[in-house]
Amino acid sequence: MTELLLTNAHVYGDGAWQPGVDAIAVRDGVIVGLGSVAGLEGLVPSAEVVDLEGGWVLPGFQDAHVHPVQAGLEMNACNLAEGHDLDDYVATIAAYALAHPRAGWIVGGGWSMDVFPGGVPTAAVLDRIVSDRPVFLPNRDHHSAWVNSAALELAGITAATPDPADGRIERDDRGQPTGALHEGAMELVRHLVPRPTDDDIADALQTAQAHLHSLGITGWQDALVGEGLGMPDALDTYLAAQRGGTLTAAVVGALWWDRDRGEEQIAELVERRERAAAAGFDAGSVKIMQDGVCETFTAAVVEPYLDHHGHATDNHGLSFIEAADLARYVQLLDAADFQVHIHALGDRAVRDSLDAIEHAVAVNGRRGNRHHLAHVQIVRPDDVSRFAELEVTANAQPLWACLDDQMADLTLPFLSATAREQQYVFRSLVDAGARLAFGSDWPVSSPNPLLGIHVAVNRVAAGSDAEPLLARERLTVVEAIEAYTRGSAWVSRRDLATGSLAVGKAADLAVLDADVLSIDSARIGAVRVTRTYARGRLVHLL
Repeated sequence: MTELLLTNAHVYGDGAWQPGVDAIAVRDGVIVGLGSVAGLEGLVPSAEVVDLEGGWVLPGFQDAHVHPVQAGLEMNACNLAEGHDLDDYVATIAAYALAHPRAGWIVGGGWSMDVFPGGVPTAAVLDRIVSDRPVFLPNRDHHSAWVNSAALELAGITAATPDPADGRIERDDRGQPTGALHEGAMELVRHLVPRPTDDDIADALQTAQAHLHSLGITGWQDALVGEGLGMPDALDTYLAAQRGGTLTAAVVGALWWDRDRGEEQIAELVERRERAAAAGFDAGSVKIMQDGVCETFTAAVVEPYLDHHGHATDNHGLSFIEAADLARYVQLLDAADFQVHIHALGDRAVRDSLDAIEHAVAVNGRRGNRHHLAHVQIVRPDDVSRFAELEVTANAQPLWACLDDQMADLTLPFLSATAREQQYVFRSLVDAGARLAFGSDWPVSSPNPLLGIHVAVNRVAAGSDAEPLLARERLTVVEAIEAYTRGSAWVSRRDLATGSLAVGKAADLAVLDADVLSIDSARIGAVRVTRTYARGRLVHLL
């Protein structure tokens, strides 16, 4: 039996710091008491006593949509995520290539579209750094890749190569490929890239877990477990970590739905879910990717994208699965008691996904599978209320809800007037009774929950002097914290064990160095996590 007594703390509960509670008693990873030191000492007589030095204790954050294995692979490879401009990228790639002269490919990723004119990098820049071997670098959202001429040549991509049905090759005015591949076009090169080894994937998981713990994150839903979008299947890695005791976070795996197949894959998903359950791992969610992203004009939208002159085009984005097929697949998955986790970014994708869940409810009844839509960048006004009506959680990435360069230069100018006014409508969804869960989509963007909370509250990125993006859609600090704790615990079906600080729940804790409830909201993003406990185990110490 392991006992722990955390003292000299401010303890969060029900939207406030609990009066008269300055200590937490823990036994075998579970909270057994909240109160004063004098009142709790008898509960845990053999406890290790830890002075939290006046720290502010929240429930451990939970990331409702994240790709930790891919993030770890990128952190361990040519990692561009910390770069801020083209000079940073060039220096990072050059240093990596120099340090890895025997690597047959330069791989990694994490570049941001707003660094490049029009959001599009070119092979010419890469060729000046690395010309002797192929380079394949996905961007932060993994909807585009930057490649050099060696990669294009190896893949046989020329002016005569047609765009795949689910993607696009960037070309110059002569039709020649220029070094950027979007969506399905990435596969033209990606299938040639050497696959990471089992050891690479295991190392990546541990690298990512340590980073997430350092940010106060004690659980997550991995939004793609399977072979998809160039990400390796990490199910066996998770199961090995679960069995070996190295998976210290509480994780739900969303099994990947192969959009090139149909309902015949459900039997395989059931088998994978059962195999995971036998190892004590929850793989009861299925991830369906319904559309792309606005910046590459692949998010599925109701009103067409605009051109550079503000005129409507005939492009409504991509629906990777036809609406009628989506409805059938969701109904069958719901009947098999899978939770369905749908990437739905554009308003047409959101509507089609809600329609699909409505169809499942009509056929199957309400089975309580806690379906959720991820990203929900654009939600039509008449669809806002449907989230609550259908008991669908809005799984949002709050860090994106600001007027950064990518939003200002690559997104809003190309959307209809209606869509521009419906960006990340968090306040509207909450006021309509919707349940909100927050995540990061890391490595697309930073997994730091405090940066996400900062944007959700201010609608401005930390340190930015930009105007707020639709200030009417701001949340309170408490609402944002709840989305990162209770909301994400709900969507991962862990709300009975986690998501709040209460007797009988897991001792998953994030200790902050400031009172995030009362400081100036402009300072939220600067708050740090000093300690993280996962089931009573110290997994991060600043």
